[in-house]
Amino acid sequence: MSDIATKDAVYVTDSLIAEDIDAYLESHEHKTMLRFITCGSVDDGKSTLIGRMLYDSKMIFEDQLDALTADSKKVGTQGQDIDFALLVDGLAAEREQGITIDVAYRFFNTEKRKFIVADCPGHEQYTRNMVTGASTADLAVILIDARKGVLVQTRRHSYLCHLIGIKNIVLAVNKMDLVDYDHAVFDAIVKDYTEFAHSIGIDTFTAMPISGFKGDNITTKSDNTPWYTGPTLIEHLETVEVLSSVDADKPFRLPVQWVNRPNLDFRGFSGLIATGSVKPGDKIRVLPSGKTSTITRIVTMPTLGGVEGDGDLEEATAGQSITVTFADEIDCSRGSVISTADNPPQTADQFESTFVWLADEAMTAGRAYWLKLGTQMVSATVHEPKYTVNVNTMEHMAAKTLELNAIGVAELTTDKAVVFEPYADNRTLGGFILIDKMTNATVAAGMINFSLRRSQNVHWQATDIGRKQHADLKNQKPALLWFTGLSGSGKSTIANLVEKKLYRMNRHTFLLDGDNVRHGLNKDLGFTEADRIENIRRVGEVAKLMTDSGLIVITAFISPFQAERDMVRGMLPEGEFIEVFIDTPLRVAESRDVKGLYKKARAGELKNFTGIDSPYEAPRNPEIRIDTTAITPEEAADLIVNTLLGDA
Repeated sequence: MSDIATKDAVYVTDSLIAEDIDAYLESHEHKTMLRFITCGSVDDGKSTLIGRMLYDSKMIFEDQLDALTADSKKVGTQGQDIDFALLVDGLAAEREQGITIDVAYRFFNTEKRKFIVADCPGHEQYTRNMVTGASTADLAVILIDARKGVLVQTRRHSYLCHLIGIKNIVLAVNKMDLVDYDHAVFDAIVKDYTEFAHSIGIDTFTAMPISGFKGDNITTKSDNTPWYTGPTLIEHLETVEVLSSVDADKPFRLPVQWVNRPNLDFRGFSGLIATGSVKPGDKIRVLPSGKTSTITRIVTMPTLGGVEGDGDLEEATAGQSITVTFADEIDCSRGSVISTADNPPQTADQFESTFVWLADEAMTAGRAYWLKLGTQMVSATVHEPKYTVNVNTMEHMAAKTLELNAIGVAELTTDKAVVFEPYADNRTLGGFILIDKMTNATVAAGMINFSLRRSQNVHWQATDIGRKQHADLKNQKPALLWFTGLSGSGKSTIANLVEKKLYRMNRHTFLLDGDNVRHGLNKDLGFTEADRIENIRRVGEVAKLMTDSGLIVITAFISPFQAERDMVRGMLPEGEFIEVFIDTPLRVAESRDVKGLYKKARAGELKNFTGIDSPYEAPRNPEIRIDTTAITPEEAADLIVNTLLGDA
């Protein structure tokens, strides 16, 4: 058997491959899968440990072994011995510096189980990468260098693992060979870690002394630690309970990813079961609509053209991707959640959430971000943090924002209700990411703690006279003319002319000017980025109420950020927000300088002035663009009025 196996691998112990390949593949198919991460501080030996596991589980091919041997002599850190870390550290920068930068995923298997392991970076700078790897893990192996003990990153990674909901923790005291396998050293580290773990809510963990480089207690018991009576690392990984088996006992939840409509005779709803199980005949409820029906079929890929599939199932459980059909024609689309009829998840639009900030730019309170929760995508606003967490002391610290890698708690508001469960109960319906609307970069990972009571107690009061009746009474279509441009571009002048022309045409209007609003409604706001965002949010809410009353509202604000203009656009029915870009070059606006503001800004007397030391994001696709270097204010006003009434 070994002659056959060594053609492809160093050696393979499973005799089924040589004797009966079909039987081997079938046994392999039905093995359970464990996802785990290795984490901890820099140089604790995470990559070396994974490399050792790959080597000991016979998952290294001959050409890889040859390359590894050569690379170990060239860039390795173990002298003439094999440097197992090089199996995982694939980036050139990682090899040069001897550190892990990005998360590296590796697959291997033993006779009992399949594994996907994520090697997470130890540097604080790359904590956000560690969060990515931990988000789908069933277990965390937290490594500690026996020479150094519990470090800051040990605490940080442990706290993040607990925060993300990893229940199975292995404390691997590594490099025991460098402390002569001293039992007292091991006990002291375990005692120190136990005190910290209990302070953050980790009640149980499995501690073991190992050497990733020498192989002690990785796959076989080591003669160097006769005082250790626990399992080897691989034995523990092979027997620990996986997350999917725990989720299978919870209520049924299926976030819909896709409406499957291959022909006129079939309409199914596809997705990955997050928790629970389902059978044909089960009563279900679709949220957020609340409509109920009965499952008629559970469909998977049929056997076609020699390709083996499962076809229709009698039952499906957590972790399976399926398509279900209903007995009734009810509304269900991507973002909906199918659940048991008598025990559905909650819906809300305001939450307390815990955030791990992942972006280099600090969080801006009040800014709208895209929130992705399961298959749901909504616009969300993060409020000023209640506090951030010091991972060394667990102290709650006051903060105005969240910086890179900061962990904090803040309230979150979405533009419409989402289906959710607290993260502690359901990772899929409780965990989310925030996405910057301008760059599409993921800026935060978040976990819903609970919905806010006010979101449940405060309901929209229906009235008999609505926006249509108000508009009909005024014989006009409501609209919001949103003037944006640099200071001195001519926004207020043109907006005033537009209102005068509409007034003469018996149109019902109201002009909200940026300076005037700051004398009353927004007099408490300054000119920081956060205050500018809150300024526009308040104006947007006021403008929405005015359009609800049937008015044509005209606003003249610099409104420098595209995200906030998009936020206001999202408040109104489609077609009612008309962005008017008063496009005046900075040099022209500065030459006018009617209020002397540019002069003060250039002299350093006026901070955060748009165009000088604060950015202006020009509209990408405004409904109306006015070039004030080409036409007069009067001509601009005529153009805007004609466009508005032409649309009406």
